[in-house]
Amino acid sequence: MQEKELVEYIVKALVDSPDDVSINVIEGEKSTIMELKVLPRDVGKVIGKHGRIAQALRTIITAAAMKAGKRIVLEILDNPRDEND
Repeated sequence: MQEKELVEYIVKALVDSPDDVSINVIEGEKSTIMELKVLPRDVGKVIGKHGRIAQALRTIITAAAMKAGKRIVLEILDNPRDEND
């Protein structure tokens, strides 16, 4: 899926721990859900002030998905993994 690689590339450039970025894709009948997991300390970097970076990511994904005739929802989650691992 091209959208997954696009999100992964952008997010890894934003965070301090790019190795801890993971994306889980859940295919549905009408839409696809992308669960983006980053460390708790990197969540703010992905969301941005007032949610601007998260909104920009969603806009980019929507544009890429519409070209393929799909609908994609991006969810940003904390990775429960301990930061000291």
